[in-house]
Amino acid sequence: MAAGTTDRTRTLKDGRRLGYAEYGDPQGKPVFFFHGMPGSRLEGELADEAAKKLRIRVISLDRPGYGLSDFQPRRAFLDWPPDVVALADALGIERFAVAGVSGGGPYAAVCALKIPGRLTAAGIIAGVGPYDEPDATEGMSGQNRLLFGLSRRFPWLVPLPMALWSFATRHFADRMMSAMVRSLPAPDQAALARPEVLAMFKKDSVESFRSGSRGAAWETRMYARPWGFRLEEISMEVHVWQGELDKNVPPSMGRYQGRTIPNCRVHFFSDEAHISLVVNHIEEILGALT
Repeated sequence: MAAGTTDRTRTLKDGRRLGYAEYGDPQGKPVFFFHGMPGSRLEGELADEAAKKLRIRVISLDRPGYGLSDFQPRRAFLDWPPDVVALADALGIERFAVAGVSGGGPYAAVCALKIPGRLTAAGIIAGVGPYDEPDATEGMSGQNRLLFGLSRRFPWLVPLPMALWSFATRHFADRMMSAMVRSLPAPDQAALARPEVLAMFKKDSVESFRSGSRGAAWETRMYARPWGFRLEEISMEVHVWQGELDKNVPPSMGRYQGRTIPNCRVHFFSDEAHISLVVNHIEEILGALT
């Protein structure tokens, strides 16, 4: 994709810049795509080929503190829908779908709750669930349990591991990617064996820390504490896609969302993990949302 398509910003009313990228068909049905944690707008590239085929316009946003988006002090999940609406209005888009992958899942959920009148569909793809629910981390990797456990018990310490993660990613990206791949389940390793997928995730990892680690540190604490809204209050239909072999966001979180969101359509895949779910099923996911 050309830099002019992937490196766009919009200045919001409070003066913050919101970074975004566009993929797929510029004249297609709009889907706003919310990246993982850490992550950036560049993850929208995963949907580019399928979106062109299906005539879908994917608008992929940087959340505050990631990529091109300015940090927003003390932000909460409920601050996100107004940012999405502001960008949609600026682009002249009245109604649109939202899709959140991994750490972007709660952001799709809060949009479904707060702006259902603007949405045509909402989807959560291997999306993080509330950490204060029983068995939330059952089946989760030890690294993630440690990070989010630290966030719940000692939130003031979170900036340190995020700063180290940022430094290592920006200076030793290849080593970090190799170590990450080795730690993943077989389906994710197979997905990342595709050179174009590995290259995208490497770019995305570096871009996520473009302006440092404050955004990631604050957001890590957001996931681990009460979210400020309840999934039970969502009235519109929400799709949830979940891989049974996922160790980043375990199936327990997908099952919880499936039974808690009142009007939820759950799609489980017995042979998929975290990354492989998106890579292998993005066309199906986009089709369901449009």
